[in-house]
Amino acid sequence: MASSSADLRARLAKGLVIPAHPLALTAERKLDERRQRALTRYYLAAGAGGVAVGVHTTQFAIRDPQVGLFEPVLRIAMEELRTRPEAVKVAGAIGPTAQAVREAELAREIGYDAVLLSLAALKTASDDELIAHCRRVAGVLPVFGFYLQPSVGGRLLPYSFWRRFAEIENIAAIKMAPFNRYQTLDVVRAVADAGRTDIALYTGNDDNIVLDLLNVYAFAGKEWRIVGGLLGHWAVWTHKAADMLERIKATVLPHEGWFIKNNQVTDANAAFFDAANGFHGCIAGIHEVLRRQGLLDGRWCLDPHEELSPGQMEEIDRVYAAYPLLNDDAFVRDHLDEWLR
Repeated sequence: MASSSADLRARLAKGLVIPAHPLALTAERKLDERRQRALTRYYLAAGAGGVAVGVHTTQFAIRDPQVGLFEPVLRIAMEELRTRPEAVKVAGAIGPTAQAVREAELAREIGYDAVLLSLAALKTASDDELIAHCRRVAGVLPVFGFYLQPSVGGRLLPYSFWRRFAEIENIAAIKMAPFNRYQTLDVVRAVADAGRTDIALYTGNDDNIVLDLLNVYAFAGKEWRIVGGLLGHWAVWTHKAADMLERIKATVLPHEGWFIKNNQVTDANAAFFDAANGFHGCIAGIHEVLRRQGLLDGRWCLDPHEELSPGQMEEIDRVYAAYPLLNDDAFVRDHLDEWLR
């Protein structure tokens, strides 16, 4: 059963680690249900406050009729998530309005709390058309807005759009991932100008995770903060991410150690997400880290051509060696057998 809107908003406002859930496959590129369940168990045990399923990290191709994994993957995750009723359950919704509404309706039927709504398919839509689209989906389930950077399939969304978006009643949160300070500021200012203190702000800016969480914005005499993250980056080393977020919440005045940590996390993200090659190997990079930890059996993706870029393996080796305090390998090693039961 999905939570009430007020309950969902209260949980999101606390600031949560929400990993974007990967897809576990066998060498034959079929669903590995045992490891799919193990991943969800790992995230919950690691301190995640919820998960996002059916999003980019889960691979959009799960929706293809010949693959047919969108509904099964949502249901498998929900079966594990029911052990943690307080966890926020987010399902991805993509495509034109009819498709996005259908996906939101399915998510509602399964028991998800909200949909992370991608606008990537509406590249030429006007602001009026985008707002109508968002209202339709928000009429089904609370919406987690999503500003996705254009370099990986998103589109530019000006302040004027976000100001109108923030007026939609059933918007619960916004994930900001334009990888751009100006555009991130547009979203925060729009929410502030709309007076929407009930919309939780979440980072998706992989290039600035720690500083996003430390930043304080001031508009009209009030302070606004990015309280948590919904991130593919947090699909790995999740236990350390959850601990970091709790320590950031307790931080009154950031010390220089946080600025060092921000650069370390950004450097690790660049290796995992293949920033040097336009993020071509981003899903394979996440899978490689999970493979090293034993959570996945391999880094296979649905598309056989979706693999690590040349030099990416060496970059992952480098950041693993450079920042040993960022990984949670010991935590995974201690619990892996119980998650794979």
